[in-house]
Amino acid sequence: MVMMIPPRVDARWISTLGDTDLLVAERALHDDFRLREQKEKALRGGRYVLLNGPSTLVDAWQRWLLVSNAARARGLSVRHHG
Repeated sequence: MVMMIPPRVDARWISTLGDTDLLVAERALHDDFRLREQKEKALRGGRYVLLNGPSTLVDAWQRWLLVSNAARARGLSVRHHG
C-alpha cells in the first residue's frame, strides 16, 4: 500500500501517523526533496542557494523538514545514505 501524503503537511496530519508510517513519509519526502535539490544544484552550480530556489524546491524542503523533525522528536532513527 502506498501512503498518500497530502499537499499540505502539518502537525495535525503528522499526529495521525504511527511511527512506521511517519518513517515511510519521512523517507518519501526526503527522496522528493533530494531529487529536486540535485536538479537545482546541477542547474545553478555554485550559485545554488536553497532558500533562493524555486518554490517547489523550498516547499519540498519544508514538507520534509516538518516530518523529519517530528520523527526525531519521537526518538525515531532517521538515516539517509548517499
